[in-house]
Amino acid sequence: MRVLHTGDWHLGRTLEGRSRFDEQVAFVDELVGIVKEGNIDLVLLAGDVYDTVNPPAAAEQLFYEALSRLSEDGRRQVVVISGNHDHPDRLGASSPIARAQGITLIGLPKAGLLEIGISRTGETAKLFALPYPSESRLGELLSDDAGEEVLRRAYSERVGELVRTQTAGFSPDTVNLLMSHLYVLGGNESESERPIQVGGAYTVDTSALDVGAQYVALGHLHRPQTMKGASPIRYCGSPLAYSFSEAGQAKSVTVLDVKPGEPAVMEEVFLSSGRPLVKWKAKEGLAEIHRWLDEGRDANAWIDLEIHVSEAMSLHEIQTLRKAHGGFIHIKPVYPLRSAQEETAAASTAGLPVDELFRRFYERQTGGAVPEPELVRLFMELLQDETGSPETAE
Repeated sequence: MRVLHTGDWHLGRTLEGRSRFDEQVAFVDELVGIVKEGNIDLVLLAGDVYDTVNPPAAAEQLFYEALSRLSEDGRRQVVVISGNHDHPDRLGASSPIARAQGITLIGLPKAGLLEIGISRTGETAKLFALPYPSESRLGELLSDDAGEEVLRRAYSERVGELVRTQTAGFSPDTVNLLMSHLYVLGGNESESERPIQVGGAYTVDTSALDVGAQYVALGHLHRPQTMKGASPIRYCGSPLAYSFSEAGQAKSVTVLDVKPGEPAVMEEVFLSSGRPLVKWKAKEGLAEIHRWLDEGRDANAWIDLEIHVSEAMSLHEIQTLRKAHGGFIHIKPVYPLRSAQEETAAASTAGLPVDELFRRFYERQTGGAVPEPELVRLFMELLQDETGSPETAE
């Protein structure tokens, strides 16, 4: 059978207020094409469908449309679990209707293996699908079947105990799969992932997932990566770059060819949808940026700009850049370092007028830039409105 592993869609997410919805629509279109052209029999979505527990209506509509297109009226099986960004009850609420279309939605951890028949090959897959296992959810599930000693073990051991118990029904004549949304110790993180571990408390060792699965499909980490373990353990990564810590990363989904009793053959299928995230460092100032803009550099990208300047950039200059390229997210001026003598002089402020104190404060905060007269006047007006108009520092 052929299995596709995806996850961390984060539908509804923005980038510093910029909508990513059109990019997410393009990803769904691309994914549907991959599934159809690749004769995929089973789609696994490993959590974080949405970016928040209360997603916008457009994000929910896109998700349900994606499920309908992927399943093709039940001709293809789709299994979805909740991640730490999802509301588990909300995700699972429509499962009775979805089940009739070959779609399984699992919000909360529950016991039992899914048995999935693949009509094209006549094979059966056994899947243990474990949504994000928070402490409370693990406690609710384990308290029914495990003793108090198990409940007192470390988080990783508790996850391992649960996984071993629930996958005891794996069989040599079925395709045996495990899917979850968690943080495996040693995984490479990105800034765009909401932490699910505190001081390592919610990390899982790869040995906890060593249950004889032919493939372990994970969600949470946005960088595609394969972990070292007795079984293939893989994060498929997010379909879009959601923070500039992911700049330059190639995004993908993972496709498996797998038969009962044989190792899975993995293929990384790279995605072309989504605007890239790039970092610009303009050490030659505004002239260098305008040269890059004239060249059409990264015309379709979201840009984190660092620009070296000797004086503070005016609001007009910043607006001009944003009009020239709609992809600028951050524009961060970098000023020359001040000498030790200048720092010493700046520290000697007793008795100076307030406007001069403000100028020196501004210089320290910006690394040496000089505030424009209009900014100083505005500061003094605001100060007068609040406290009067002191002449010197006390």
